[in-house]
Amino acid sequence: MTTDQIILFALFGAVFAGLLWGRFRYDLVAFSALMLGVVLGVVPTEDAFSGFGHPATLVVALVLIVSAGLVRSGAVFLITRTMVDSSRALQGHIALMGGIGAVLSAFMNNVAALALLMPVDIQTARKAERSPGLSLMPLSFATILGGMATLIGTPPNIIIASIRADALGEPFRMFDFAPVGGIAAIAGLIFVALIGWRLIPDRGEATGGAGKLAEYIAELTVPEGSDQIGKRLAELDETAEKTDVAILGLIRDGKRRYGRAANALLRGGDTLVLEARPDALDEFRSALKLDFSDAKRQEMLTAAGEGLEVIEVVVRESARIAGKTAQGIGLSWRQNTVLMGISRQGQRITKHMRQTEILPGDILLLLCPRDRGPDVTEWLGCLPLAERGLNVTANEKVWLATGLFAVAVAAASLGLVYLPIALGLVVVAYVLTRILPIAEIYDHVEWPVVVLLGSMIPLGAALETSGGTQLIAGALTDLTRGMPAWAILTALMVVTMTLSDVLNNTATTIVAAPVGIQMAQTLGVSPDPFLMAVAVAASSAFLTPIGHKNNTLILGPGGYQFGDYWRMGLPLEIIIVAVSIPAILLFWPL
Repeated sequence: MTTDQIILFALFGAVFAGLLWGRFRYDLVAFSALMLGVVLGVVPTEDAFSGFGHPATLVVALVLIVSAGLVRSGAVFLITRTMVDSSRALQGHIALMGGIGAVLSAFMNNVAALALLMPVDIQTARKAERSPGLSLMPLSFATILGGMATLIGTPPNIIIASIRADALGEPFRMFDFAPVGGIAAIAGLIFVALIGWRLIPDRGEATGGAGKLAEYIAELTVPEGSDQIGKRLAELDETAEKTDVAILGLIRDGKRRYGRAANALLRGGDTLVLEARPDALDEFRSALKLDFSDAKRQEMLTAAGEGLEVIEVVVRESARIAGKTAQGIGLSWRQNTVLMGISRQGQRITKHMRQTEILPGDILLLLCPRDRGPDVTEWLGCLPLAERGLNVTANEKVWLATGLFAVAVAAASLGLVYLPIALGLVVVAYVLTRILPIAEIYDHVEWPVVVLLGSMIPLGAALETSGGTQLIAGALTDLTRGMPAWAILTALMVVTMTLSDVLNNTATTIVAAPVGIQMAQTLGVSPDPFLMAVAVAASSAFLTPIGHKNNTLILGPGGYQFGDYWRMGLPLEIIIVAVSIPAILLFWPL
């Protein structure tokens, strides 16, 4: 073993120990190892930052931005709001949400897919009066499984494709992973939906996580030409129930109508009085294509520039608006801001929103021009609530956003455009069409993941250049010498899975993929089945909450303990290995 190999193995050992310890964040651990590798001379100075321009790093960042655009346009709501029902039996709910999560994560980052669906799952559990812990872990596992089926579904597949391009001159294409990853995902989803969720301990309601969001009394207006005109108000109840919104009444010609409003035929200009959380209010508005309470001001705001944002503020005793109305202080024409809702400790508000006297202690939901939130808050003399990432869904652009993304995926799948270029063009189109405001583009990039990838790629390349991966491959080959092909692939998958359960899956892939290629070269067979084995195994991190970000995301909201994951995760990993090996040998023969 050479000096360089000893240093690199020591560095990787330190990275793994640092990630397991968890005292410092994974990106700092990886970047520190990269810098130390450069100082010690095992990573060439000119290659130190090559990982930050690597296609795998760029694709991960671009996928997160594109995912945000699909959410902002309301494209994902088209699926979720029509299919989620709190009265559905738990097994049916898990099967449905798992299926939706798997499909979404095949075409968008699986972390983004879970982040989108997790609030829906928690909300459904709350309405069904059961613990969210019974369904959050199956949802997390489903989004991980779905990502195995396509190139962009999970970072390990992206990295595997890039490593194949470097080693063999051509990357895997968009759906090359589907025969093996798809079969593994389907088998895993069947297990999770039928048996797996029963293995999760039920500890009752979780105390961690999102917490209770403020309920607002709010108003939305039926625009002229709306599809809702001519319907009875009661016909909106189904959509209201699905989005967790309570319809309190109707305002017409400045007068409130309560008891007889349910049978009233809606007209253009009618105002619906609602009680809802901010996210539910936006989903309800998007589903029915309603306007905010001040439709004219909304139109002016939308046409003015970079878009809108929703902020929440608490009214102080000394606030400018305390004891006054939004109309009285000229909130709309002085600050281009619309009062969307008022939260007043469960009290019913009986006047029109703009004509309601605001009291100290009220929480206001405000719609204002993007990046004007701090100025509006200061002008009002209120205190801002902690940001919750509230956004205004641009539902009128849902088909545009979906179409742009579909064209890009199709072009990349057919080999007409290189995937990073296709995704980059989608991002540019989303900005130009104002699906995503340019001011928040970089907010959606998970920078710690970018730093992790950018740091580990040069270290992985150095390990391979020094002959380190050849040593690992040789040891694993010697261990499996004389065994049949399925046994060798099984050993590779088990080792990779074990690493992925305690390390970040991207770091595991960077180490394991070159080992797989080296094993194939030693055996004189095609490296493709070995790369497929690594791809599936690196994504199969189901035993711990630290093996995959999705598992970490649900730890608090689900009320889980560290040892809960293996109960469903261990049999799931065994199933993944059992179905993947025959599929690999069938679709990617040696």
